[in-house]
Amino acid sequence: MTAGGCPAQSRPCHNLRVTRRVLEIETLAELDAHLGRTHRLQGWFVQSVDLRDRTESLAGVDPHGAVFLGCRFAAGVEDRLRAGGALLFPRLPAVPFDPYRPDLYSATELYGSRKGPTHRAERVPYAASRDAAIYAWSRTGERPAPLDAALARTLHDHAVTDALDDATLELDPSLMVGVMGGHALQRGEEPYAAAAELGARLARSGRTVLTGGGPGAMEAANLGAYLSPWDGALEEGLVLLAAAPMYAGTVEPWLTAGFAVRERWPAAEAGRSLSVPTWFYGHEPSNVFATGIAKYFTNALREDTLLHRCRGGVVYLPGQAGTVQEIFQAATENFYATDESRVAPMVLVGLDYWTHTYPAWPLLERLGRDRAMARAIRCVDTVAEAAELLAGPEPATVTG
Repeated sequence: MTAGGCPAQSRPCHNLRVTRRVLEIETLAELDAHLGRTHRLQGWFVQSVDLRDRTESLAGVDPHGAVFLGCRFAAGVEDRLRAGGALLFPRLPAVPFDPYRPDLYSATELYGSRKGPTHRAERVPYAASRDAAIYAWSRTGERPAPLDAALARTLHDHAVTDALDDATLELDPSLMVGVMGGHALQRGEEPYAAAAELGARLARSGRTVLTGGGPGAMEAANLGAYLSPWDGALEEGLVLLAAAPMYAGTVEPWLTAGFAVRERWPAAEAGRSLSVPTWFYGHEPSNVFATGIAKYFTNALREDTLLHRCRGGVVYLPGQAGTVQEIFQAATENFYATDESRVAPMVLVGLDYWTHTYPAWPLLERLGRDRAMARAIRCVDTVAEAAELLAGPEPATVTG
């Protein structure tokens, strides 16, 4: 979660995570592996682990310098750890989420599942889902939020950032490509299909697709990446989704169609992509096709986190205020970049749209004049052109 000491020659061992010079324990198996080698915990962060069955093991350790984040203990253990020099961050049971969560969210975790009479997993109604409970919690209460609620949000968003860092640790930043665009794009429309094909092209070329995680263009890009391993799956998936074009009014048919696609093509075999949505726009449900979901409370942090990781470039499909904000947030970093290698490509799709409907392109082009970013910004007419710029040409199909 935070900086800690670890020898420079430390390496992952026994599935223990060693990242950014921080030593983290996020499961009982990781704890047992560590205590099998040493009884010192100095510099270790034990994150959201139920330790009630490890009272005997913890009795023999030197806890000085250890940090326990939201862990559960048997009676009396916390006092002994504190007395031994450990720092304990308490659990916050009054909130409907884990502020110290070690992993990204999944669609099934956010929207829930249960075993039906046929013993198959069934999605719970949205109103009963974890996502709905967290969104409702975020919309109630005093303004400004009491200190405990504000602390819970901050700890949660810090943990999600840490989990996203872990999820992308071994990925090449130059192969991480963002796809931004409007939430209003409907399933069944040609632009939605084009955005999905973009996601598939990027994934097939070895890129990792990142989106803002919502519906519309964002969902389409995650969908394309999700279905990229299966020949012909995208066309079939688009037909299944077209039965519920929008989430507005009631989200249930929209989610049901999405989970039908996931059942037809299981997540365990799907193409990888990430999304970074927010409960700030909680009325727009997170799409179910990202294989890792970094969902935040704080939208400004979410925007910065998303754009900062798209070192392989960003495609901007037609959108409105949110997409315009993302264009110029990325443009600001490119404009002030002191190292040309830090300038990330930006490709706007829709020359007429970005020149006349929302004239972001003339301003972006003017900002880039005489700057290194001028070579990294483009405005094209089609999604296919954008895909070729960031993923290379589509491999030729060999027939006969």
